[in-house]
Amino acid sequence: MDQTGQKRENWGSRFGFIMAAAGSAVGLGNIWRFPYLTGMNGGSAFILIYLFFVFVICLSVMIAEFTVGRNSGKAAVGAYKSKSRNWTFAGVIGVLSGFLIMGFYPVVGGWALAYIFKSFSGLLTTPEAIGDAFGAFIGNPVQPLIWMALFLVMNIFIVSRGVAKGIETAGKILMPMLFIILLLIAARGLTLEGASKGVEFLFKPDFSVVTGETFLAALGQAFFSLSLGMGCMITYGSYLNKSENLAQNAAIVTVMDTSAALLAGLAMFPAMFAFGFEPTAGPGLVFVVVPSIFAQLGALGPVLSAFFFVALVVAALTSSVSLLEVVVAYLMDERNWARKKAVYISSAIMVAMCVMASLSLGVMSGVTFLGVGAFDFFDILTDKIFLAIGGMLLAIFTGWFVDKEVLRQELTNGGTVSFALFEVWHGLIKYVIPVVIAVIAVTGIMSITQKGLMVFGLAVIAVLAVFSKKL
Repeated sequence: MDQTGQKRENWGSRFGFIMAAAGSAVGLGNIWRFPYLTGMNGGSAFILIYLFFVFVICLSVMIAEFTVGRNSGKAAVGAYKSKSRNWTFAGVIGVLSGFLIMGFYPVVGGWALAYIFKSFSGLLTTPEAIGDAFGAFIGNPVQPLIWMALFLVMNIFIVSRGVAKGIETAGKILMPMLFIILLLIAARGLTLEGASKGVEFLFKPDFSVVTGETFLAALGQAFFSLSLGMGCMITYGSYLNKSENLAQNAAIVTVMDTSAALLAGLAMFPAMFAFGFEPTAGPGLVFVVVPSIFAQLGALGPVLSAFFFVALVVAALTSSVSLLEVVVAYLMDERNWARKKAVYISSAIMVAMCVMASLSLGVMSGVTFLGVGAFDFFDILTDKIFLAIGGMLLAIFTGWFVDKEVLRQELTNGGTVSFALFEVWHGLIKYVIPVVIAVIAVTGIMSITQKGLMVFGLAVIAVLAVFSKKL
């Protein structure tokens, strides 16, 4: 029961939960960020390091988030508060992260939505102008806002329908669609002459290109691609019934997330090498290089381009839905708001943030706060500061402040299912992972060139920690 006396929402099926959780993990980080980081960090060697971190570090953190969420039956803030009010701030950091990410995520989701239609409206007919076209589009004061609004409306519709009818149903439809589209594009790319060089780049490691930065990039991507540290998996775990095998479900979600990232690589790099494009294109890979590739495919190009951007929209949507749900669940659990009220009011604020973020790339590019525009402000504050610290606090909380036997009982469903690696997992989450994530956090924070922004972010966390008992 929640504070209003109503029965707490639950997932309708295991499949629905897995699709929704995988959808939360599979986002722009997989389809956009993973391929360009792979290209900039030497290909296969980066992937192998990334896979090690995913299945040793990040899988353990996901298990911890599911466990804390289901054990408490509460979303991010309530899960921490149920053990100690001193830890409330850790949950608030997660909610704040979700809120701030939704200040720019729908903007990028809107770009992808627009590019579905642009694929058929002449974008691919002049490949040499694709880069300029993208710059002109995101700098336009009106067009990106229309597409952002459409993308956010889809989020509002799904989350307002609730856990089973909204989020779960969307996951069941959208996640299989995503994998089918990526498979189709990858299959076409692999048939191109010269595609084997792209496959070699992805799967034949060259460790001579590996540096310390490669390890940090792989670890950071593994952590953030799985939606860890922002309260999403705690919130989704809180809707699970007591019969679900948490460790097994976490493993399935992790495999699906990793598969989506590798499929995205296969959808891009074979075609990229076949047409002579550089894999080190960086963040412009998806909206500039990928359309340029499809422009080389003749009549089939617009169709495959549209399919690709449908996949990107799906990935963005399933992640943004989970981010919105983190905020909505907090307002429902801690403020006793009705679901629709929480969705509409939080979304209205997010619209205002998205407008600022979008305009900061164009007509308001000269307006900055602490040295950056609104888009970069929301991005840097979450990616470099809040998410890493949130993940570190989750590991410390689980390993040191939740009773070991409580964790054992939760992970084995009271002894009815087996988790043979419990001692290994508990040792990792208690001793190893907090140190590893601390390295990511410190490195990421120190890499911020806008030191005023760095100080601001840390000050926010400090204030939350001091006043945690009043939150």
